[in-house]
Amino acid sequence: MASKSKKTVADAVKQLEKVQDQYETLQILNEEGEVINEAAMPELSDERLQELMKRMVYTRILDQRSISLNRQGRLGFYAPTAGQEASQLGSQFALEKEDFILPGYRDVPQLIWHGLPLHQAFLFSRGHFKGNQIPEGVNVISPQIIIGAQYIQAAGVALGMKKRGAKSVAITYTGDGGASQGDFYEGINFAGAFKAPAIFIVQNNRFAISTPVEKQSAAKTIAQKAVAAGIPGVQVDGMDPLAVYAAVSDARERAVNGEGPTLIETLTYRYGPHTMAGDDPTRYRTTDLDNEWEKKDPLVRFRKFLEKKGLWNEEMENEVIETAKEDIKEAIKKADDTPKQKVTDLMEIMYEEMPNHLQEQYEIYKEKESK
Repeated sequence: MASKSKKTVADAVKQLEKVQDQYETLQILNEEGEVINEAAMPELSDERLQELMKRMVYTRILDQRSISLNRQGRLGFYAPTAGQEASQLGSQFALEKEDFILPGYRDVPQLIWHGLPLHQAFLFSRGHFKGNQIPEGVNVISPQIIIGAQYIQAAGVALGMKKRGAKSVAITYTGDGGASQGDFYEGINFAGAFKAPAIFIVQNNRFAISTPVEKQSAAKTIAQKAVAAGIPGVQVDGMDPLAVYAAVSDARERAVNGEGPTLIETLTYRYGPHTMAGDDPTRYRTTDLDNEWEKKDPLVRFRKFLEKKGLWNEEMENEVIETAKEDIKEAIKKADDTPKQKVTDLMEIMYEEMPNHLQEQYEIYKEKESK
């Protein structure tokens, strides 16, 4: 008796391939600073283009000085940012003052350009509570240390904005490793279900500490994970500031118009270690890979673009560098001059009315600190 052939209900593999193949990388500038996607070119004035470059140069100097200060013992926790300037600043540049940033621990530059005083960023690194006292009108929270937790928080903030009828968005960041966390999925799913005005950015720098992105997930892209949440997903050249700006601008416009959240994957690279707390990238990255990504340096690419337009030169860059150095010098002095935090400080700011069981401890510490 002839066996019956198995009936194919759905070609699951073909469906997966069809989804993955739709995610092409958005790029506007190539490595030589040439516009290769005129249709996607954002409408930015010459002054705005120069301002974006100034911020990128300034941030590269801030990263270099922060690494040095960390090695001197003058900063605490620090996650290097060099290589990710286009992803970080291109995205923040597309925001409005009323938008809210919920960062990961590498996203301090976005906070600074959104209004956080530089000396407070240094105090945050030192673990000082004053580094977490965000000034009124600066719509940011302190960097999240728990991987991916900011995604859930962003979904909640965005829903609050929607319920209040605000024309603003909540934007949050994590790395490729963060996209493996449960909080990542819960955040995008919740925001998608309620059409909350959120922008979820995954800065895919290829290594979650030491784990290659290829081992993080079987997915061809992180952007395609948006499909499961029923929201748009975009993959962007994260070394191209104009492409990042364009993607975030588009996502923001749709969000404030009630069309819900967007997941954006930026393909980028961190040139330094994961953090300054002992990570050695030479143990898991090759020199060839480093060299390949150095050719894509966002500052070099954007500099070439602006120079061809007559909008940038060495004198302008040196001026930004000197300004950054002076600002950093003043900010670290202000951080040094901030009174060191005491145990009683932390107890005082934790409760409006201190519980009885802590009052006794408070008096003990207060006496110790007075000596």
